[in-house]
Amino acid sequence: MVVQAMSDLQSTTSHLRFSTGIVKRLGEELNPTLSKGILELAKNAYDADATECRIELHDVSQPGGKITVRDNGDGMTSSQITDSWLVLGQSSKKSAIETRLGRIPAGSKGLGRLAALRMGRNTFLATISRQEKNLLHELPIEWDKFDNAQIAEDVTLNITTRLSDPNLPHGTEIRISDLRSACSRMEVKRLARELVLLADPFDDIPQGFNPVLSVPEFEDLEVLVQNRYFDDAEFHLSAEVTENGEAFARIIDWRGKLLYEARHSDLIPKGREIYECPPAKFDIWVFILNKDTFSSRRSTISEVRDWLAEFGGVHIYYNDLRVNPYGGPDNDWLGMNLRRVRSPEERPGTNTSIGRVVVHDQQDQLREKTDRSGFIENHAFYDLRSFARDSMDWMAKCRLKEAEHRRQRARKTVPKQSDTAQQDFMSTIADVPQEMRFVIEDAFKSYESSRDREVNMLQKEVQLYRTLSTAGITAATFAHESNANPIKIIRNCIAAIERRSQKISDELFLSQFQKPINGVKRSLNSLAVLGSATLSLLDHEKRRNTRVDLHDVLNKMLEIFSPFLRGADVTVIKKFASGSPFLRGQRAAVESIVTNLLNNSIAAFEDAGTQDRVIEISSQIMDRSWCLSISDSGPGIIGICKSDIWLPGQTTRKQGTGLGLTIVRDAVLDLGGSVDAMEHGPYGGAVIIIHLPIIGNERC
Repeated sequence: MVVQAMSDLQSTTSHLRFSTGIVKRLGEELNPTLSKGILELAKNAYDADATECRIELHDVSQPGGKITVRDNGDGMTSSQITDSWLVLGQSSKKSAIETRLGRIPAGSKGLGRLAALRMGRNTFLATISRQEKNLLHELPIEWDKFDNAQIAEDVTLNITTRLSDPNLPHGTEIRISDLRSACSRMEVKRLARELVLLADPFDDIPQGFNPVLSVPEFEDLEVLVQNRYFDDAEFHLSAEVTENGEAFARIIDWRGKLLYEARHSDLIPKGREIYECPPAKFDIWVFILNKDTFSSRRSTISEVRDWLAEFGGVHIYYNDLRVNPYGGPDNDWLGMNLRRVRSPEERPGTNTSIGRVVVHDQQDQLREKTDRSGFIENHAFYDLRSFARDSMDWMAKCRLKEAEHRRQRARKTVPKQSDTAQQDFMSTIADVPQEMRFVIEDAFKSYESSRDREVNMLQKEVQLYRTLSTAGITAATFAHESNANPIKIIRNCIAAIERRSQKISDELFLSQFQKPINGVKRSLNSLAVLGSATLSLLDHEKRRNTRVDLHDVLNKMLEIFSPFLRGADVTVIKKFASGSPFLRGQRAAVESIVTNLLNNSIAAFEDAGTQDRVIEISSQIMDRSWCLSISDSGPGIIGICKSDIWLPGQTTRKQGTGLGLTIVRDAVLDLGGSVDAMEHGPYGGAVIIIHLPIIGNERC
């Protein structure tokens, strides 16, 4: 009976269809900005073997503007438009197939193109195929028809084909009109930057890809796509890793003179044999941004500095096309700035250099993420990064050796010059009349004595800051290492102990394990604070002159220190003046003032065994001055004269360095302020008072 029932059934055919709402959502969600949308169209031109791609923006500062993208690529036939260009989700990219010019297609699966085309309400395509130069194919698309229809298949698109002017070149033109939204100046600037870095920004790739931007409303931004300052770089490092994993490098100066060469063994760290990454070439141009260097250059420092601010950093080019986000804003993937902070001499940063890593990966060792936001960080990627870092480390060593040679020569030369100058002086005064000679000689001896005292003081200060530097390097290393594996391992282990002890018995956990576990957690949080605070102070951006909101610095530093202060049983009382006072200076300077004063109070508590630990932080605003007062309940200033607490190396602590308050004093003076202290304040402990000039105070 079952068989008979099934034989009575009738079958019908159907197709999977999709709503036009999908088209709309893809357009809005995949490329939410104009720059991303236009870049997708530019990449399509690259895939079509175009060497030129002109992007024109008209009236885009308000809705209703127009975008034109025109290229001299291979163009499309009518069937290619139907079977490829209009097909979504089907990629033409095949890793084994190169284009006519040897390019590996970079285009996505049509979704990015769809999102770009929907930036306006109307799109017009005109294309002449390299295979059929006598035919012009045109396709208009009105997106409102899709928005008003239920199913995408219900909207008919008509491709018109007609004979073309034989003088017209092959290629494709896309016009997107009646833009749905306006485009800001910042967005146009971002587009200009991305177009420069998209492909061939260094003008040395054969049959390169040259995008051109035309924006009548923002003509000054068009210059961003044209400027090049590579010839003004002081050094050019060029390194290469071959198919067999061996590398070599060389450094030339701005005149083209070869300075240094490296073999594979000079680059790769000991214990390793080869780099297991695809063949790659690494170039970086390093600029010395000072007046002496640029006295013989064709460009100005400000021009190059502005250019590096937009394009500086090391970018990755995968099969001749740039991969985001490497080298972009806030993407220092080689850690150049952190390495420069740790060892500032002779190392480039992202704002003093521009570079690229060009990879031709026929074996697909590097794999792009699904969302095309970079590479999956596999072994090949790590080795590629190591190759670039090792090359820069070698360059730093070479330049450091040269700098050391200059210092050694100066150490030998300066005493001789000083002796010669002294002999010349004595010879000169020998011709002076007798009665005047003794006066001059006495004055000179007095000068020599003062100079010797100054030299001795400077030598002591140099030694002091060498000690401080050593301590800082040690602290930074400890902070970096402890914030990684050790703290993470301890956290995981204590969590495992907590879980397992609770499983055995809740009563046993509460009576035997909870208190020591909580103690370890508190101590761990305090340890983590020391690491995060140290690393925070190393941020190079904080050492730039900029607006510094003083109360914001106080709140941020107290937030960082809060676990440590809680672990030390310290109560913090805040009494801030109303408003947001601000000055112009270095945020790092203000942070170092607050950090050292907090550290001093905590150290005083520990040394004296203080039970009721209180730190009061108060601020006042008087005229154009901000007064910061930090009081504590420690023992106060004892065993040392109040005027001596600011001197380097002066401390009553057995393990103290005597550097904290010296740094506070110097930082305050650099900011144009003054310091003072009271031996005993309202809580019994010391009071440190800071006065800093401010620019203004924004009322809340």
